[in-house]
Amino acid sequence: KPQLVASNERFCRFLEEYCPVVTETYYPTIWCWEGRVQTLLRPFITSRPQVQYRNELIRTADGGQISLDWFDNNDSLYYPDASTRPTVLLLPGLTGTSKESYILHMIHQSETLGYRCVVFNNRGIAGEDLLTPRTYCAANTEDLEAVIHHIHSLHPSAPFVAAGVSMGGMLLLNYLGKSGRDTPLMAAAIFSAGWNVFESVESLEKPLNWLLFNYYLTTCLQSSISRHRQMLEKLFDMDLVMKARTVREFDKQFTSVMFGYRTIDDYYEDASPCRKLKSVGIPVLCLNSMDDVFSPGHAIPVETAKQNANVALVLTSCGGHIGFLEGIWPRKCTYMDRVFKQFVQAVFEHGNQIFNV
Repeated sequence: KPQLVASNERFCRFLEEYCPVVTETYYPTIWCWEGRVQTLLRPFITSRPQVQYRNELIRTADGGQISLDWFDNNDSLYYPDASTRPTVLLLPGLTGTSKESYILHMIHQSETLGYRCVVFNNRGIAGEDLLTPRTYCAANTEDLEAVIHHIHSLHPSAPFVAAGVSMGGMLLLNYLGKSGRDTPLMAAAIFSAGWNVFESVESLEKPLNWLLFNYYLTTCLQSSISRHRQMLEKLFDMDLVMKARTVREFDKQFTSVMFGYRTIDDYYEDASPCRKLKSVGIPVLCLNSMDDVFSPGHAIPVETAKQNANVALVLTSCGGHIGFLEGIWPRKCTYMDRVFKQFVQAVFEHGNQIFNV
């Protein structure tokens, strides 16, 4: 059974009644139960539901642009009135976009419940041009704040929640820690967030993890900015950035410099959500696996979570990073998908029982 960490008894009872999946025994797929195997295989095993998006480009205060992919769900039987149709904002991982299979599955789950979804694509990675020499990072929440304000201004009467995966979860937690109760979001769900960036990069630099994940992730980061090389060369030595062989080297040469940090340690400290968890002011459910090499179990802030009545952690012993595969042939629904669906539905339909906890 997963470990449910929550100091607030009312929040616990709410989850047990309306999100019972968090109390069920999680049985990982028996032939790929190990965390690294789950992490590697999930993108290849899980199906990719068909989703038709409506794209919107919004401008930012600094002259940049952000690409939003909308799934309006205009055929919603449960919420035919678009002005009050519940809205779910989805934040993909580090180099992820609205095309990721885990995002498509969340939209598929939301569609069956009648909800509208919006995917927040970080600057420059969803095919749109960079208008300024700036991308994104886990610590800077300005773009996310602009997106949340924009969505809320379009549908001020619609119930509104957000779900973040991996770095998207870190960004969402950092935003919530900064905003406290001052947010239009009712609640949030976080999946496979890296809680302490120092511990995450150290884990990813172990020889096998570097071979399986770190080098590939670094090349993905480099690929995401290479298309914008002409714009970024105004500020960076791009040849040096392209020589990085680890995420830490990339962040040292690029990310920390772009966002004005004196050292990479300053950036990693600011990007670590464990430092801001005590300030979260709305109900948040966080799912992590203890065998996630991107977010080591020993770095999950269990004691800090117990000090905030708005926070609940669900910790599984297996599942890897955005894995959580279950069943003999886990093509469709993962344990993570079920947690997402039940929690979001619980908030929209019974959330008045946990607000202002």
